[in-house]
Amino acid sequence: MHPADPTQWISHEAIYAAIYAHPRGALKQGMLQALRQRKAKRGVRRTTLASGHRIPEELRIVYRPDEVQQRLVPGHWEGDFIKGSFNRSAVGTVVERKTRYVVLCRMNGCTAEDALEGFCRQMKTLPAQLRQSFTYDRGSELACFEELSKRLNMDIWFADPYAPWQRGSNENTNGLLRQFLPKGTDLSTVSQTRLNDMARLMNNRPRKTLGWKTPAEALAEEMEAFAQTVALAS
Repeated sequence: MHPADPTQWISHEAIYAAIYAHPRGALKQGMLQALRQRKAKRGVRRTTLASGHRIPEELRIVYRPDEVQQRLVPGHWEGDFIKGSFNRSAVGTVVERKTRYVVLCRMNGCTAEDALEGFCRQMKTLPAQLRQSFTYDRGSELACFEELSKRLNMDIWFADPYAPWQRGSNENTNGLLRQFLPKGTDLSTVSQTRLNDMARLMNNRPRKTLGWKTPAEALAEEMEAFAQTVALAS
């Protein structure tokens, strides 16, 4: 209403605070339904439970190389599960750290074996130079991490317990994906074709953190730069 007068502008945080603090009853529920993540309370984080499988000390996230930590080169991914109704179904989500490019993986179930097969099937569709490392939480679904590392020829890193912000790109992406896959959905009915369509929408959405380029554009630029480097080297 006042694009030329900054004193009349309002921050997104003030809008969220008003939505959560003031409305009541049906009005509040209607406004919450309009929000992207539809949380009942503002600022509630999902905590990641520590799993029962042993994580070698040398695979802790603190030991990741600087090129991974600082997003210097592409090919380093963050992964997670989005769980369906009653935690009986799941979709694997994988996000490239530098370009925010998204890959979605259909899972046949929620076991470690399901995660191994689902992640391998989709990640193998990527060029080898884009399969450098994979950072995950300590969920039991990645108990087969050694076999996953072997099949994909990728380093595996694990975030600290109860620290989802250490995989912030993936956590933010999961929140956006809930627009397509609301909580309570039976994810076993979602085909890989439909997941690919969702990923395509995400990857063609301009991102502020990328200077308003889309993840698809950012990844294409990285691939072009890699091809030129290889050509010069040969």
